[in-house]
Amino acid sequence: MAKLLARAGVASRREVERLIIEGRVTLDDVVIETPSTVLTSLRGVAVDGNPIAEAEGTRLFLFHKPSGLITAERDPAGRPTIYTALRNALPEGTGRVMPIGRLDLNTEGLLLLTNDGEFKRQLELPATGVPRTYRARTFGDITQEQLEQLMEGIEVDGVIYGKIDANMERRTGRNQWIEMTLTEGKNREVRRVLEALGLQVSRLLRTAYGPFRLGDMPKGMAGEVSQRDLENFRKSLPSQNPTRTQA
Repeated sequence: MAKLLARAGVASRREVERLIIEGRVTLDDVVIETPSTVLTSLRGVAVDGNPIAEAEGTRLFLFHKPSGLITAERDPAGRPTIYTALRNALPEGTGRVMPIGRLDLNTEGLLLLTNDGEFKRQLELPATGVPRTYRARTFGDITQEQLEQLMEGIEVDGVIYGKIDANMERRTGRNQWIEMTLTEGKNREVRRVLEALGLQVSRLLRTAYGPFRLGDMPKGMAGEVSQRDLENFRKSLPSQNPTRTQA
């Protein structure tokens, strides 16, 4: 049940399970009581009273997230979210999409979005290990030798971060741009690692996620990945979930 709703883009599998436990999912107006309920289709299923359509084919979008937006549907503090920008950025008629992972409020750059909750979950699993590349503008003293030591991993405040490929791009005095590629994507990983090295981060930009690159996409804009490139990407992943039937 939860898996079927996730594939339909209702939410991630974990979030769907929460909706079911909260009694917000019904079948023919009867509350579904457990996420393990077995269904062969979504006919008659509703969430918060809204009927759920059968899943369409998996879609993947690239979005250039500007700084100052929350990667969430809504924010209790009333701050603008990525969905504020996505209303005008996505093609007309695009259904609900979900971010794959998150970018912090003040982090900008490439964010992937999909309508497939199972695909989202697969990419967010640490074992999937899709590389992400960031560029950080920093202030402080650092050497390339110190950056290369990050290939051995680093522990910060009791949290162990796996290997990071870090390179000095250019330096002006004590200011420098550093490029970092990692596969774990733990919460605030890049900022915490750089701050542990004694650097102040003034700007952080994600430039690539797997084979997908930000390029010259303007801030606040989005574009759809072709089905061919999407399928090639899915085939390259180390573990495969069943692919949706294309609509």
